[in-house]
Amino acid sequence: MASESAPVALARQSLEHYLAAHEHLPTPAGLPAELEAQAGVFVSLKKRGELRGCIGTFAPTQPNIAAEIIHNAVSAGTQDPRFWPVEAKELPEIDISVDILSAPERVNGLADLDPGKYGVIVRRGRRSGLLLPDLAGVDTVEEQVGIAMQKAGIEPGEEIELYRFSVTRYGKE
Repeated sequence: MASESAPVALARQSLEHYLAAHEHLPTPAGLPAELEAQAGVFVSLKKRGELRGCIGTFAPTQPNIAAEIIHNAVSAGTQDPRFWPVEAKELPEIDISVDILSAPERVNGLADLDPGKYGVIVRRGRRSGLLLPDLAGVDTVEEQVGIAMQKAGIEPGEEIELYRFSVTRYGKE
């Protein structure tokens, strides 16, 4: 797909390679500058507009963004516990988006959040939940934080730490 951005094309190539060879794609040489830095990355897969897989890291776990995309694309397609693993025959129907995250910053409260602009990380002890920004159906800060708390297994009323981050999104949301 010639119209795909470099991050989306890399995610697609990575998933295609893994499904064919059962191994991760080696990190390509000659990366664009934006893929040589380190950052957290989320890869989301959608089929006919419905979520088909989404896995990511809010802090870097790989030597660069390209490697982060490669690993998270494979995980989104094969390790998301909400879905059966993606099969090669599905790939033509799957839209991929890649979100490259800024470093999270701690905030004092809900007034510092905006679900259209910032993603949120909710933390209590070792439990944490993350929700990306600008998601369809998530219109208020309270909804965004509530979903992140639910993902973390944090009960309403428990004391939490809040962090926000921005994303550079490539591909379709």
